[in-house]
Amino acid sequence: MSMPSKTLVDLETKFWESMVKQDTEAAVQMLSEPAVMVSAHGAFKFDHAGYRQMADHGTRVVTSFELSDMEVVFPNDTTAILTYHVKQGVAPRGKGKGEAFEEEMNDSSTWVRKGQRWQCVMHTETPVDTTTMH
Repeated sequence: MSMPSKTLVDLETKFWESMVKQDTEAAVQMLSEPAVMVSAHGAFKFDHAGYRQMADHGTRVVTSFELSDMEVVFPNDTTAILTYHVKQGVAPRGKGKGEAFEEEMNDSSTWVRKGQRWQCVMHTETPVDTTTMH
């Protein structure tokens, strides 16, 4: 894996780790402002305060993750698009790992370089239909 690709994979992994640790400030440092999220719940544009609200008061928390099949594409020197598969443990807020369940998603993140820092400007997730997998 090339050094620029490894840098972006490491940042994406660090973002996931910040969610598991519920370290909102670490996540905010990696987010562009504004940023966009697209999921089965819709499309959302948010600033850092909006992310803090979602991360600190949302109904679910990420308890674990496993990333695989990571690919990085650089359309230009200041833009990187990551695609990957994730198995994520999710639990209702306040319920702990005992009530966690696993979801599988196909995700993508778009990162832009501002100066010497990469920041995530957009993240998408699409649920994987595991009932049709062989």
